[in-house]
Amino acid sequence: MVLEKLGESLKDTLAKIAKAVFVDDTLINELVKDIQRALLQADVNVKFVFNLTNRIKERISKEQAPPGLSKKEQLVNIVYEELVQFLGGENAELIIDETKTPFKIMLVGLFGSGKTTTCGKLAKYYAKRGKRVALVGLDVWRPAAMDQLEQVGKTAGVPVFLNKKEKNPQTIYREYEKEYGKYDVLIVDTAGRDALNDELITEIKDVSELVKPHETLLVISSDIGQTAQTQAQAFHDACGVRGVIATKMDGTAKAGGALTACAVTGAPIKFIGIGEKQDDLERFNPKGFVGRLLGMGDLEALLEKARLAVSEDEAKDLEKRLLRGEFNLVDLYEQMQAMRKMGPLGKVVEMIPGFGQLKMPKEALAVQEEKLTRWKYVMDSCTKEELEDPDSIDAKRIERIAAGSGCGTGEVRELLKQYKQAKKLIKAFKASSPDKMMKKFERGGLGIKRGAAPLF
Repeated sequence: MVLEKLGESLKDTLAKIAKAVFVDDTLINELVKDIQRALLQADVNVKFVFNLTNRIKERISKEQAPPGLSKKEQLVNIVYEELVQFLGGENAELIIDETKTPFKIMLVGLFGSGKTTTCGKLAKYYAKRGKRVALVGLDVWRPAAMDQLEQVGKTAGVPVFLNKKEKNPQTIYREYEKEYGKYDVLIVDTAGRDALNDELITEIKDVSELVKPHETLLVISSDIGQTAQTQAQAFHDACGVRGVIATKMDGTAKAGGALTACAVTGAPIKFIGIGEKQDDLERFNPKGFVGRLLGMGDLEALLEKARLAVSEDEAKDLEKRLLRGEFNLVDLYEQMQAMRKMGPLGKVVEMIPGFGQLKMPKEALAVQEEKLTRWKYVMDSCTKEELEDPDSIDAKRIERIAAGSGCGTGEVRELLKQYKQAKKLIKAFKASSPDKMMKKFERGGLGIKRGAAPLF
């Protein structure tokens, strides 16, 4: 998880509130100190940390709990709201203007920030959302920059316009101007330097005047920590940068410094890079991000991943069959496939409200990932009849399926048990109201107990 240590520290802090009998000054002071310690360990600026915790203390002392909220719930809510505000509040999404064809996004940044790789991630992000995307390579400074962009474009499945022999970025851009109108989104990769200097500023301004981008984004490596503020502010003032993409968010303790530093500039973070794969780019939503840190989940991001994993027609078809009480191994298989499309199980689980607080061991999640793979082998060895009518699978068929899939008979039986449990859960959902279902879920009445590994 991004900023995993910070998230664990904040969850522990909220757990203290939940266990407390009274909300008094001692608890509040202890809470504030825990938050300060957690943020400072994440490399957040000391001044920012004390400003934040002072606001939290002030609100707790002055505000009365609204109707329907206990004092403890209000305390958690204040911490959540202030952390969201701390990271930029209602961060506006980078919306593609359909009337501007193509919508031009220019990426700028220093050497080593991951700018060219991010071009490919951003291209994949919009291509998955149905946009026609193309990349333009204008980095004529860094050796092999054009080759790298060509490769990331191929991986993302989008065309790349470049000229490896030309050393003038304006000439390269003009060379393909007649082609750009065929695309919805044009992502322009520009040259970087070791530091922001007059030469780089002049080049970016010249390219910008020619390209006339609708959005200029600074790609910044989050491992630079608090110095991100200086860099973001300098690019914002010099080049009119309107947003930041923070890369390497998954592998550094300094990410907290980069996130909060950019939030106070005029260039808020729009996207974060959370891994090395092209799908590891997320729109930065402070509400969802803080929700994940506190173990509250990020339902908006989860639903977006689900929409991308399953088409609307497939979802409606499954819904109709489930309402009729139909559920077989084919449905289970499709659900597993959709789950895998949504990304690693650990990242999906932390988006589910409530699951982030269960502190499931990474080993348990890794085992579930392996099970999904093994169960796929089992289903691939089943006949059409067996997939559509799992109850027909007897002991003899189990042995045949196990031999054909290279799995043990125990794994086949475990899959069948999983199918029966899922079918039982779906029948209960169909027969019960949502409130009754949640009570059954809480009690473990459907064979699911708190702390258990997720269904899939």
